Amino acid sequence: MGIWRNRRLMPIRSMTGFAQVKAEMRSQAGGRASPQSPSLEQSNGRPGFSLSLKSVNHRFLDLHFRLPSGTDSLEMQLRRVLKEKMARGHIEVSLSLERATGEPLALNRDLVGGYIAAFRTAAAEFGLAADPDLNAILRVPGALDSVDDSAQGALEAAVMAKVDEALARLNQMREEEGRSIERELRERMAHLAEAAKSIQQHRRAVLQTYVERLQSRMLELLGTSADRDRALQEAALLVDRSDIQEEIVRLETHVQHFLGLLDQGGEVGKKLDFLLQEMNREANTLLSKTSGLAGEALNITEAGLAMKAEIEKSREQVQNLE
Repeated sequence: MGIWRNRRLMPIRSMTGFAQVKAEMRSQAGGRASPQSPSLEQSNGRPGFSLSLKSVNHRFLDLHFRLPSGTDSLEMQLRRVLKEKMARGHIEVSLSLERATGEPLALNRDLVGGYIAAFRTAAAEFGLAADPDLNAILRVPGALDSVDDSAQGALEAAVMAKVDEALARLNQMREEEGRSIERELRERMAHLAEAAKSIQQHRRAVLQTYVERLQSRMLELLGTSADRDRALQEAALLVDRSDIQEEIVRLETHVQHFLGLLDQGGEVGKKLDFLLQEMNREANTLLSKTSGLAGEALNITEAGLAMKAEIEKSREQVQNLE
């Protein structure tokens, strides 16, 4: 029962957000390292890292990683956590490292030697007199490695220890944006409801005008040689098919369903987008049924166009919701 009392199990989130966490590696007993949030003055010379998460809207969960070379295992761990805790969005994960002061570097002889050999082979093949640029080669990712390879495991543990904090910051920003979008959507649904009420007020007068116009025209065409009662019955059927009452009712139902999903919260972006497509279809049908009519029908046309504008603006916002 407690679950049903709390109607909103999750907040509505935008898919747009950014978060960054920084930490430094602090050696512990036994040679292990743990993350420590950096102070304003980082003068201790310990190695550190910066983990950034940036998300924008996308139909599905689309993960992109920008990690240092040799961190394939870390990427797999990050990918698994993000898939568990994120539903939709294009998410860029960036990790930058800060080496400790005075930390020795080792030359990756296999990588550097391979580049030099490939350069000389290409130069000989094309008859070029040139030498490889060592400065350019050393800037190749992985050309220079830390001497202490055991620090790789400590880095993975430290980064994974900060992932939850980064996700919490990202989701906080996404939730703030989500609340702003929700407020705007509720306002637009209120405008849609008002437009539907306005159309309902003009519907009967427009329908009566349409009936009288159609009956007059049919009697004019048929004269006295046809069954007038049968002609009027056919006219009544045609008028019934031209009535917009069903479209108004469906629009009002869709608006109530839309507001119910906002109350529910959570990952409702796709459902809201589908409802807005249905609302747009009803608005188009409503406008097509009243096209070509004058008088109060022009008020319905004006309200219908206002509806379509509200629906389109709502779709722009909804497509950014998770």
